[in-house]
Amino acid sequence: MNQARWVRWGAVALAVVAVTLVALAWSGAFDRWGMEAYAARHMASLAAQGNSTSAAPAPSVTPRQPSKPRLAEAAPAAFHPPPEAALPEGEFGQVIRRGRELFTDTPRAARAFVGNSMRCSSCHLDAGRLANSAPLWAAYVSYPAYRAKTKEVNTFEQRLQGCFQYSMNGTAPPPGDPVLVALQTYSYWLATGARIDPKIAGRGYPKLAKPAQAPNFERGAKVYEQRCALCHGADGAGQRTADGYTVFPALWGPDSFNWGAGMGNIDNAAAFIRANMPLGLAGSLSEQEAWDVALFMDSHDRPQDPRYVGSVAETRRRFHDTPDSMYGQVVNGRVLGDIGPPKRRLAPVQHKPPRDIP
Repeated sequence: MNQARWVRWGAVALAVVAVTLVALAWSGAFDRWGMEAYAARHMASLAAQGNSTSAAPAPSVTPRQPSKPRLAEAAPAAFHPPPEAALPEGEFGQVIRRGRELFTDTPRAARAFVGNSMRCSSCHLDAGRLANSAPLWAAYVSYPAYRAKTKEVNTFEQRLQGCFQYSMNGTAPPPGDPVLVALQTYSYWLATGARIDPKIAGRGYPKLAKPAQAPNFERGAKVYEQRCALCHGADGAGQRTADGYTVFPALWGPDSFNWGAGMGNIDNAAAFIRANMPLGLAGSLSEQEAWDVALFMDSHDRPQDPRYVGSVAETRRRFHDTPDSMYGQVVNGRVLGDIGPPKRRLAPVQHKPPRDIP
């Protein structure tokens, strides 16, 4: 008898559970999307009941949507020029190689147009390949462009001519000259696969924010002595090999870039130094140190600006009226740039460098 009674009570309990489960399922408590539909219907029911006694609006429940992950902005892909092993053969490849030779041994290879010992690769490192060192491939895809320096749109060829006139303290090759053709061809080859983009990543030198302290000559002198003089000399005259090949360029004095060169602007020099110097230790100087040593470097005399109009004051007013130029400023009791009109000089003849010199 006891066993039969337990069976009957068990059947009743199972029936109650089954009815309860069915009711809950019908109500949406076991909705396959969770409790959202059930909660919505339950709140709507409560609101309907409240409407008979209150005019308050019924609360609204909206089923939650799964949140979409936020995608980080993709950084611009770094461009890599083709390796030198990929240089083409034939006449086209010969012109490319000639352009590379001109770029890395400019005083010897383009002596008729150069007036100092600077090489193009003195400021455009790794034979014009290195990003954030004004690489040739980035310049090539950025022109034609308007330049504040010339107050007009310049072609890439005109940009190269300006480098000879200012950075090389020489004479611009005429349009279409084989020297310019070879340099343009080399640049074109380095830019293989790059899109036309004046803001391409790696172009120029990364700009620096203005320093916390104004650039200082004395602080810059200490930085130069400790971190720069070993290569560029205490007198800023640079260093050459026994056969006259420039290894480390002059930073001021008669064998350096002239006052019209972009490196004569403190902001440009600081950006280059911070991103690339000392050689092999890029980024080891603080931004303040880069600003200080750039001011120190640009506070020494160098060849005259080819745009010189007869007086330092008027030349500064027309071309250097900016806090980033020391031209016409008084340093250690003398006016920088007060050295008379430009003097034409040819670069010394140099022998071809060993193959392992970049």
